[in-house]
Amino acid sequence: MLNRTLFLSLAMLAAITASLPADARRGEQDDAREDMQQGKVKSLREIEGNVVPRMRGMQYLGPEYDPSAQVYRLKFINKDRVIFVDVDGKTGGVLRQR
Repeated sequence: MLNRTLFLSLAMLAAITASLPADARRGEQDDAREDMQQGKVKSLREIEGNVVPRMRGMQYLGPEYDPSAQVYRLKFINKDRVIFVDVDGKTGGVLRQR
């Protein structure tokens, strides 16, 4: 019974998502890719290549992208602390680290 309920819930979610306009389904990755293709920002690969090696001993958790500010936020963890590194997508320069 639980499997059937789960299946029906997932099917309903898929139907709702498919009926949304394409703009409503866009995500950070789509925004970042579009900005990069238009030459507005550097690629995530380039940003990561500059920042990740500097964060020795820390585990890289992944990126976020803010299309309105054109800023990448890279997340790291060091023991029990999460560290955010905000990077200007246009220049690749680190804006802040906290």
